[in-house]
Amino acid sequence: TTQPTNDRGITAGPDAPPTTGDNSDLLLGNPSDAQSSIVFIDNYLLDQKYYTESYSSTRGTPNWVSWHLDATNITQATGRLDNFAGFNGLPTGWYEVQSNSYSGSGFDRGHNCPSADRTSSTDANSATFLMTNMVPQAPQNNQQTWANLENYLREQVVAGNEVYIIMGSYGTGGTGANGSATTINSGHVTVPANIWKVAVILPAGNNDISRITSSTRVIAVNTPNINSINSDWTKYIVTVRDIETATGYNLLSALPQGVQDVIEVKKDPGN
Repeated sequence: TTQPTNDRGITAGPDAPPTTGDNSDLLLGNPSDAQSSIVFIDNYLLDQKYYTESYSSTRGTPNWVSWHLDATNITQATGRLDNFAGFNGLPTGWYEVQSNSYSGSGFDRGHNCPSADRTSSTDANSATFLMTNMVPQAPQNNQQTWANLENYLREQVVAGNEVYIIMGSYGTGGTGANGSATTINSGHVTVPANIWKVAVILPAGNNDISRITSSTRVIAVNTPNINSINSDWTKYIVTVRDIETATGYNLLSALPQGVQDVIEVKKDPGN
């Protein structure tokens, strides 16, 4: 399968999210103030049309990926394409992680924005298989704990909600199927120590920023990147503030400070 390419690596179809306003990737903020300037080698803003990310060239992985999820994104117009591909739109001279760069490492090519969150078109699904959307993820972490959380969030959408999601990773060193490692791919790709996600859930509607209040449900999860992980994601629920402390990011920064101060310190009950 070939990757649809242009100079940015992916084609934006009519199902691509808006670049600003409701349902846009960064509506709730740019957590690390990433910018699309090559001097930001480890905090490079990358718009992949169906999600937006901060990319680290040194680590060979995203710092975080941000996207919006609603019923239009999971229409099942396509299945899972599995067309993993390097991204040819990085600045000249930056290392390009390839589809086979994780081979034999004992770590999965772990999606940030999941394939099943983008089944509205082949362009949408293909975008999730770019290697700039991947981190080396312990197989049990990826296939069980995270799969369960992703399924849970899609269930919230089917129940009539929309979700703003930010996923990221930090630290160095995880334990995969072959034991522990700090890097793979001859040092080009850093294995993160922790993988986290923040999901803001609200009833489907418009004027989303104004509808997010101190009572809005926010799920924050932070997991160790290890194979001995529990498959129950609710065991790893933390607060948004906990993740901010660990990463130095300012999450949900587009929300009024008074709202942030309440929802960022609440711990979701997980049901």
